[in-house]
Amino acid sequence: MEAVGHYWWLIFVFGGSIGGAVKSAAVWNERRAQRRQERYLARQQAKVAQAQLKGADRQDAQARRQELRALQRTHDDVDERWFGFETNLSTLLDFPMMTDMREPLTVDFHKARRRAELTRPVDPETGAPADHVDEIALEVYRDAVHDYATAFDVAEAEARRRRRGDFSAIEQERLAKAQRLLSVAADSGATMAERRAAYERARKELDGLLDIPAPAAEALERGIAGELER
Repeated sequence: MEAVGHYWWLIFVFGGSIGGAVKSAAVWNERRAQRRQERYLARQQAKVAQAQLKGADRQDAQARRQELRALQRTHDDVDERWFGFETNLSTLLDFPMMTDMREPLTVDFHKARRRAELTRPVDPETGAPADHVDEIALEVYRDAVHDYATAFDVAEAEARRRRRGDFSAIEQERLAKAQRLLSVAADSGATMAERRAAYERARKELDGLLDIPAPAAEALERGIAGELER
């Protein structure tokens, strides 16, 4: 203390420097606290942004699942309408254009049907319809289903408009005759001999006249030939 008492005048020499150092330290501490606060805010903002992104991803995934289910239902509905022609020979005889591959609209429909089937998402392990897809697969399937539904609507409308009009009078009579014979073959009130003869004659009438899809032929065999065997 005695030494300090002798050199008290040094306060005037170094007082400015000491004050500046103290002030600089205070500024530095303030800036450090500010940077710490900025880093904290940046981390919080990053967490919020990440949470929002995850929420958006979940919403997008849910929206894709909902759209996928809607597209699958549309696909199934169009398939069901087509099966009404493919497996019902009587309906097919009324609207033969639906299987006439000489018709461009029919060709377009069958191409679209095949593409929709090929692009339909399935579970790679079970083979069952998939319940989720990415955006690219969904877009491809969406376009395919829309094309399929549109092509079917156009082909069906034209087939119903034209019915048997593209066939000659003789061919139309053969179609009508085959339809009558098939009715007799499926009639449980007819005798076994009558049903068998009607079935065989119907197949002869259709031979070379109408391209019968395999499911329709199988249904025909099961529904008529099977009954005849029993």
